[in-house]
Amino acid sequence: MKNVLLPTDFSENSWNAIQYAIQFFEHIKCNFYLFHVIRLNSIVANDTPYLLDHKVIDDLYTKPTKQKLISILKRISKLSPNQEHHKFYTLTDYGFFIESIRKTVEEKRIDYIVMGTKGASGLEKIILGTNTADVITKVKCNTLAIPENSNFHIPKEIAFPTDFSLSHDLQVLQPISDIITRFKSSLRIVHINKNKVELTKDEEKNKDLLEDFFNNQQFSFHYLTNKKVEDAVQCFVESRDINMICMVAKNLNYFQQILFHSKVEKLSYHTDIPFLVLHEKNTYYG
Repeated sequence: MKNVLLPTDFSENSWNAIQYAIQFFEHIKCNFYLFHVIRLNSIVANDTPYLLDHKVIDDLYTKPTKQKLISILKRISKLSPNQEHHKFYTLTDYGFFIESIRKTVEEKRIDYIVMGTKGASGLEKIILGTNTADVITKVKCNTLAIPENSNFHIPKEIAFPTDFSLSHDLQVLQPISDIITRFKSSLRIVHINKNKVELTKDEEKNKDLLEDFFNNQQFSFHYLTNKKVEDAVQCFVESRDINMICMVAKNLNYFQQILFHSKVEKLSYHTDIPFLVLHEKNTYYG
């Protein structure tokens, strides 16, 4: 049984992520938790927090939020979800977003967070909305980030960018292995080098470790040379019809270059391709 957290702000973007999650886990027994955090800054006067008794908070914030969550449940019921495998629950909390997410991940033993990304807008375009960026860097839970233009497709082609440093325990990659098995996917392990140089002995060793880990599955290695990692990923995604990009959060070298640079005018993967960000269970970020 998997426990899946579905944070929602009641936008169509978050609804898209909910639909994706239901389809992605279609044949997996899951508890889905629809979750909305009522922000502390909603309960302020003149930028100064003031105390409200529990009944006032309940009437003004919690009850309307619960009604909205019930509306989502009704919307989900029209999707004909797998009732045998899927159970849905609603949760509300008020406070700081990341603290609420962390607390719920621990209390409900969450295996995956699935949430939408806002995409690029305005002059200073960024890949991820603030909430999603905070979750994948500050919450130690595997997170599937669903871009606004991404509809569910069976992930037949999965890209895994790596610099062969393997600063993480290989068991962190088990979810990728599970996905490959479940969907009969092909894994494309992508090594991007800024200059065309041969692998070091350590990199060769780590490449062999990856080869052993995915030994019984369909995978291949791909080597690209590009001064900008994000541009190389874009070219690879376009050339291979990639359905999902998987990364390890601890591998900050690639992770930050692909997800946290600001100029994305030429990049389409940030609005089309889901990102699965994997975390080691005993590691905190930020």
